[in-house]
Amino acid sequence: MGKVLKAYRINIASLTNKVHHFDFEGGSEFFRQYGTDLIQEGSFTISVDLNKQETFLEADFKIEGAAKLICDRSLESFDHPIKTHQKMVFKYGEQDEELTDEIVVINRETVSLDLGQYIYEFIALAVPMKKLHPRFRDEESDEGEAEGKIIYSSADENKEDENIDPRWEQLKKLK
Repeated sequence: MGKVLKAYRINIASLTNKVHHFDFEGGSEFFRQYGTDLIQEGSFTISVDLNKQETFLEADFKIEGAAKLICDRSLESFDHPIKTHQKMVFKYGEQDEELTDEIVVINRETVSLDLGQYIYEFIALAVPMKKLHPRFRDEESDEGEAEGKIIYSSADENKEDENIDPRWEQLKKLK
């Protein structure tokens, strides 16, 4: 797994039971450490409010920045703005375990918490499935509207009634 960047590690053992604020920055080195599958480059500012309680920690992540993406259509690189707000709860328990996407159990003896992987996942979730250069976005929304239109006319419905199979007509009489 390699060395973990200490910049995203918080010593939770020394924190008092109150809200603590942390600011981080992420760039290309961050993505090389945590994953380059979706994003290889970018620049982000991360703000984390960590509310430490007796039995849990609640982390409130606010991430803003831009990811350098490759357009699916033209293969040109472009900066895609990303702004996301996510929450995580770290509950104290016997063993480390992920209960849901938002709740993770950590051992009570845990000294520090590495937030880097969570930050990477939140950024990755904010990347659109279809990556289009900004100059293609207007075209894409026009195409989506044309394909998704449903045309309804009651006149066609009446014509269908006239061409009903006689067997169905007999069943309608049973009503």
